[in-house]
Amino acid sequence: MKKIKMPKQIGWLIPGLRVKRWFALILVGALLITFGVLILFDIKPVFYTMQFISKIANTISTEWLAFGIIMIGMAFFFKGWRMTNLSMLDLPDNRNSDILLENLYRKRKLSRGPRIVAVGGGTGLSMLLSGIKNITNNITAVVSVGDDGGSSGRLRESLGILPPGDIRHCMTALADDEDLVTKLFKFRFDNGDELEGHSFGNLFLTAMCEITGDMASAVKASANVISLRGRVLPATLDDMKLVAQMKDGSIVHGESAIPEAHGHIEKLFSEPADCKALPEVIQAIRDAELIILGPGSLYTSVIPNLLIKEISEEISKSNAKKIYVCNIMTQPGETDGYKVSDHLKALLKHANVEHLVDAVLVNNNLPEQPSEKYKEQGQFPVVLDTEEIKKLGINICANNLVEPNKDGLIRHSAGRVARAVYYWFRKEQKNG
Repeated sequence: MKKIKMPKQIGWLIPGLRVKRWFALILVGALLITFGVLILFDIKPVFYTMQFISKIANTISTEWLAFGIIMIGMAFFFKGWRMTNLSMLDLPDNRNSDILLENLYRKRKLSRGPRIVAVGGGTGLSMLLSGIKNITNNITAVVSVGDDGGSSGRLRESLGILPPGDIRHCMTALADDEDLVTKLFKFRFDNGDELEGHSFGNLFLTAMCEITGDMASAVKASANVISLRGRVLPATLDDMKLVAQMKDGSIVHGESAIPEAHGHIEKLFSEPADCKALPEVIQAIRDAELIILGPGSLYTSVIPNLLIKEISEEISKSNAKKIYVCNIMTQPGETDGYKVSDHLKALLKHANVEHLVDAVLVNNNLPEQPSEKYKEQGQFPVVLDTEEIKKLGINICANNLVEPNKDGLIRHSAGRVARAVYYWFRKEQKNG
């Protein structure tokens, strides 16, 4: 006997899909809406239906009757439509309807947001991403890979992989459920000879790296697992290590050792000197409408990306709007005594290109009584020296960027930084 091939559409009628009942509800709702509209415009529907309705109409006005039927029909229709979506997306309860709305919002609105490339590393970049992800899904985070301390350093040394720490921070910042993913990825093992001190996130990325072949592929695969609003890319796949030449002529090797040297950094280098940029990073910069540098450790998070010649040159050539988010406080061992212009000069010096940034975003509001811990650690507010910045041909954007804190701690607010950057970007777009 010849096998009969069933149309694919018939598959929707298979029992157990929990879809047919909601399609039926949609149909009932649509029919009620239709009858209501027919009555409202005095277009005679089926005779017996009108006879039945006319009996009710003797006590209720035609307009109110039509309105009531339309409202009931719409209620049925939208209930059926909503439950159909929940059933097809396997979201069985009412609480998960919020997830559906969130997914639709992200897909429809945030996916039309500006194409942004954020360049940096460490907690500064992850803070920025936490705010930017509420503006657009079109985010590419370019992360420095010079870290050689802590869990990342141990994994780098023992397995020869790129350090996963900063990449992990950025992935958790871009995750849909940031709180849950952060708790999971930050979980550290406190016992076991080999596991002690390692975070789950670092081990997860290390395992993915072994499976996929390199860190870029590992991050891409991981993004599908934890649902990221954007993407995270290592600046390079080369085994990049940082070397600093101090003002006294001494040489310091390793990212973690540079701040510990407590010297004045004259120049930063990378080993090898000719690290190649990841092709996806270059393409992201070419496609970008907005490029953000910082905030974060100037010499160990932001500048390492600019030591990769291709990245600096592409940023320079880009027609995107470009802004640097300056740190609020100086960092011992890296930016002691630095003003805003000193941060900018260091960026320009190491990038060695023109038109690196159009503007610098600075904080203009500090707590009245900052914590005494800052003075004890040798940290002070970064002074805004307007005249020196103007000489560099860079505009100043000043806003309140600080997160309110009862303890007098000075921290960037992810929301305020993101909004300040976005408002500046929109204003620049309007001005051409």
